[in-house]
Amino acid sequence: MSSSSAPQRNSLRTIGLCFFVALLEGLDLQATGIAAPYISREFALTPATLGWVFSAGLIGLLPGAVVGGWLADRFGRKFVLITATILFGLFSLLTAHSATYEDLLVARLVTGLGLGAALPILIALSSEAADDHLRNTAVSLTYCGVPLGGAIAALIGMLSVSGDWRLVFYVGGITPLLIALLLALWLPESRVYQGRSAAGSSIHLRNAAGSLFSQRRGRGTLLLWSSCFFTLTILYMLLNWLPSLLLERGLGRLDVAVIQVLFNVGGVAGSLLAGQLMDRHRPLLAVVLAYLGMLVSLAALGTVDQLHWLLLAGLAAGGCAVGGQLILYALAPRMYPADIRATGVGVAVAVGRLGSMAGPLIAGQLLAAGTGVGGLLLAASPVVVLAAVTAAGLINRNADELEVGALPKS
Repeated sequence: MSSSSAPQRNSLRTIGLCFFVALLEGLDLQATGIAAPYISREFALTPATLGWVFSAGLIGLLPGAVVGGWLADRFGRKFVLITATILFGLFSLLTAHSATYEDLLVARLVTGLGLGAALPILIALSSEAADDHLRNTAVSLTYCGVPLGGAIAALIGMLSVSGDWRLVFYVGGITPLLIALLLALWLPESRVYQGRSAAGSSIHLRNAAGSLFSQRRGRGTLLLWSSCFFTLTILYMLLNWLPSLLLERGLGRLDVAVIQVLFNVGGVAGSLLAGQLMDRHRPLLAVVLAYLGMLVSLAALGTVDQLHWLLLAGLAAGGCAVGGQLILYALAPRMYPADIRATGVGVAVAVGRLGSMAGPLIAGQLLAAGTGVGGLLLAASPVVVLAAVTAAGLINRNADELEVGALPKS
């Protein structure tokens, strides 16, 4: 009893701690958008200069994900995750204490580095902690913290009646420092990493990048990157532009805020449902539900007029977009051996972040060209189809591994 319960307790502790870090990541990712009107007023920013505040954090996410994943493969999941959590906590606090526009940009850039480094480690850790038949559920339990953190950020924005934009950054700064202490005390190192480390395996960044395409992994890696890019293009187009699009359709600010919260709540449900379907050997069904649902909910957001249908469409859009992202994040760890697992996940996350930057930019250009809300959402449909096709191709490519459910060894 005791011999089996100790590993189980370690697994539950790992997934729980990863969930809380993911929740804080989701809170910080949406904090800048919530605080943007107040930041713009205090620093006298134009829309262009405010855009760089958004972009600074996103730019930091890319190298953070790649280097953070590689460092976790080289020096251990626990140490690098604690470092990343402290990093984004400290610089979230520094965001609140920025005295100049330049200070603000640096704070958001380094916060992005920490956030980017944390996510692939969370995915790798939770996947390695769970038994074979629960790996996808474990990743979904961890990742659903991201949209839940976004919902909390939206609630903080709604309840911050004083208009103090620093509040959300204080919450997003102090809490990670407390969680980092809990990680140091309670987080066990990954058993998979310990086994790899005991064998003396070590790999340099250049070799790790090449290994993503060796041993017939090249096609799967390209499919994973493509689907991550297209899926996050849609997800971040919605996260950034949905409030403005709904306001343009005549909704009040309170109704828009409620839809934002529902979008994130739907993301939690979509993440959990996708993980369950994949652990029950229904990955193609998960893909169909996520991406077909995305098409339907996008159409509804652009065409329906009744508020209750818009609320439902916002909930469904969040569930399908985040559910599609979870499918990819659950597939990524099982594609690579332990030597390069966090690196492989990190590069996939970084490629997805390119999509997260492209989506809002493309949407802005289309709106500037006069497409309107309906035209923008219609133009997004081919991107959803491309994401679905590449995700389905990835699942077919890895059909054997999906049936077995086991992670590849070193």
